[in-house]
Amino acid sequence: MKGKRRLSINQALTYARGNREIKRFAKFAIVGAAGSVTDFTVLNVLVQLFGFRPVFANVFSFSAAVMQNFFLNRAWTFPESKQRQAGRQMAQFVLISLIGWGINTLILAAVDHLLIDFWIRLVGHEHLGFTISYNFAKLFSIGVVLFWNFAGNRLLTYRGLSTPIEIDSD
Repeated sequence: MKGKRRLSINQALTYARGNREIKRFAKFAIVGAAGSVTDFTVLNVLVQLFGFRPVFANVFSFSAAVMQNFFLNRAWTFPESKQRQAGRQMAQFVLISLIGWGINTLILAAVDHLLIDFWIRLVGHEHLGFTISYNFAKLFSIGVVLFWNFAGNRLLTYRGLSTPIEIDSD
């Protein structure tokens, strides 16, 4: 068969493992998106309705999202992790998330500080510019921290977990 290349079994298994990790990352990102909805909702309720400063409100909003994400990731992204002790996994997940929260908060504060005047000038309204600024900063920080959270949790909380290779019947 000239021009066609055959994969060895080892190459096929390596590809399948990599493909599974891409699927896991996609699931982790989807769970993270749901967590982001929770995060943004709590953040904006605390800032807009209760007058919290965005960085302070971030503590509560991020914490709510972390708890939601832990349970969804345990159930869906890493279902085989249910064979392990939940309390220990939650502690590891929270540890990674606390580091992520630190990164998230630093990025949120820095980006908001750098861009708040830009947003206020752009929209021509102080309150709206303020709201857009901290929400943009939050969105940016979530995008960065997603990669930290996946890598940290894959290497610590969900270390050594693997799922059977799925074989299509097609």
